[in-house]
Amino acid sequence: MRPLWRCRNCGAEWPCQPARLALLAEYRHDRTALLLFLGALMTEASGQLHQLHPDRRLDLTERFMSWARGR
Repeated sequence: MRPLWRCRNCGAEWPCQPARLALLAEYRHDRTALLLFLGALMTEASGQLHQLHPDRRLDLTERFMSWARGR
């Protein structure tokens, strides 16, 4: 749900655990493409969330990127 960046199904911050699992499955053969996709969405989310909460400094790296990096 944009601009809140919450899951339409569970209401948790997106990407929630089910979304993460689905994205990992969808991009299982191309982790670089997944990271590029998430980076673009993180940029979009940052702008939209900043408009909603201009007084907050949001670091979305953990939420959008850290979980998707290879181990």
